[in-house]
Amino acid sequence: MPDHASVRALISRVFDYRPTAVHDLKGLAAALGVEALAVKDEGGRLGLRSFKALGGAYAVLRTVWHTARERGGASLGLDDLPRAGSGSLAPPMPGQRDQPGSFAFRRAASALTFVCATDGNHGQAVAAGARLVGAHAVVLVHQGVAERRRRAIARFGAEVRVVPGSYDDAVEQAGRLAQAEGWVLLSDTSWHDYLDVPRVVMEGYCLIAQEIVEQLDRPPTHVFLQAGVGGMAAALGASLTAMYGDAPPAILIVEPERAACFMASARAGRRVRVRPGHPTIMSMLECYEPSTLAWDVLDTLARAFITVSEAQCRQAMHLLAYPRDGDATIMGGESGVAGLAGLCALVQGGRARAALGLDSRSRVLVVNTESTDDEGHVGHTANG
Repeated sequence: MPDHASVRALISRVFDYRPTAVHDLKGLAAALGVEALAVKDEGGRLGLRSFKALGGAYAVLRTVWHTARERGGASLGLDDLPRAGSGSLAPPMPGQRDQPGSFAFRRAASALTFVCATDGNHGQAVAAGARLVGAHAVVLVHQGVAERRRRAIARFGAEVRVVPGSYDDAVEQAGRLAQAEGWVLLSDTSWHDYLDVPRVVMEGYCLIAQEIVEQLDRPPTHVFLQAGVGGMAAALGASLTAMYGDAPPAILIVEPERAACFMASARAGRRVRVRPGHPTIMSMLECYEPSTLAWDVLDTLARAFITVSEAQCRQAMHLLAYPRDGDATIMGGESGVAGLAGLCALVQGGRARAALGLDSRSRVLVVNTESTDDEGHVGHTANG
């Protein structure tokens, strides 16, 4: 188990930290035939509208801090870290000003260039973290990444490079660049000889699980977690299982039908890479090979792997954006609502639902991992 207190202390030193909201959707729970449905909404996370803020940016801060300590600053503490003028990862507004870290911290940061691959949100987090500490960032995106996501990364001063192929191809290219240029590879996926940095990224995600345990009055019986490379799903699944002790929830992993690398790996009994096909609107989950760290956790932890269609994703977006019976409005992005889409798919399947014990006594948790502030976009997507 990671040290949640240390993660929270670092985040609280640098940002105006507050837990993201958990919404109790009583109306939707009744419609789906479960006792309770809680939605942890990461749309309010540190100005980036995504849980990734706790991963990439946290890893940037930790890496610079570790580097500064190695270079003679062994006594560096939390007070040596910078302080975000906006209170979040968003760039400072007029009248706001970042407080730089100590000289030793700034010197270490200025010598570092971080490189990563992204479908969008991880790259934003790394770029925002690098801007805050005074490091450089090079972010690789594949050709399918939307222009609006490229601009969102570039606004933090990162160099954005477009590479051919898929997300997985961009990951490989980032690794080659890091080796050739002496840059710091900051990936949220892992492989056999690259584990330490992705483990730090996952450590940051574990703070979400700690918040959930503190916020829920009663433990969930079922947790639906979406997976791209699986870092968030593994971090939250393992943390919630450990923290709930004798009554752990069933961990259910949800993927797009068009990028179902965990489903394929589960069927093969080993981690496999699937062939890219048609793109999915759940673009943040469009990954074709599981992270080694995530697969090692979820292979034994997950009760089931579920795939969802584009239509099921659109339905889930609509359910959150246009709620019933007084439920909160949640503007979930396509990838953000995948866990809910998995729940909706499962409640319609009689044998699978029964096998997993999903019934009128079930208390379900899903995580909206990213949000959009564009209601028109939600309406357009929901209508196909």
